[in-house]
Amino acid sequence: MKIPTTLKHKPVIVAENYENIDGRNAYNSEAKGISLGLAQWNDRGKIDISAKVWRHTGGKWSRQSEELPLHRVLDLAILVCRTKQHFQEAYRFENLYNTENSVVDRVGLQGDAMTVAVCTDNEKINEDIKLFSQSLSEDGELIGERLSTLSRILKEMGY
Repeated sequence: MKIPTTLKHKPVIVAENYENIDGRNAYNSEAKGISLGLAQWNDRGKIDISAKVWRHTGGKWSRQSEELPLHRVLDLAILVCRTKQHFQEAYRFENLYNTENSVVDRVGLQGDAMTVAVCTDNEKINEDIKLFSQSLSEDGELIGERLSTLSRILKEMGY
């Protein structure tokens, strides 16, 4: 299915077969493509690049398609990596996190830091974190394959 080029987000680089590789939803996904392009929120004279997940309901392109600035995509990747790293050692804690200090990491970015922490405001955190850990473990192969690919590409780029 071709990603539309007549909408506000203007695709430049596309992966139109995303539905074939969309994790557990592969070959049965409403996410039909992903793209990098000119953001829909661009003002005259100001250009931003965004990433977009294109969803299709079977009848039309969905309003639930998401568009994110590239730095947020990378921030999400950092969050995934730090989360995965936390859960590799989480078994050491009775509740899968340090209940005395829920901060997992502070990742320095732009002169400040992104605080990665367990959401202790969630009143069911002790149940939810176990379900999260189980799901992360079950998806280990899917996530691991993508992290290995990302690592390889980053090394090729000199990072």
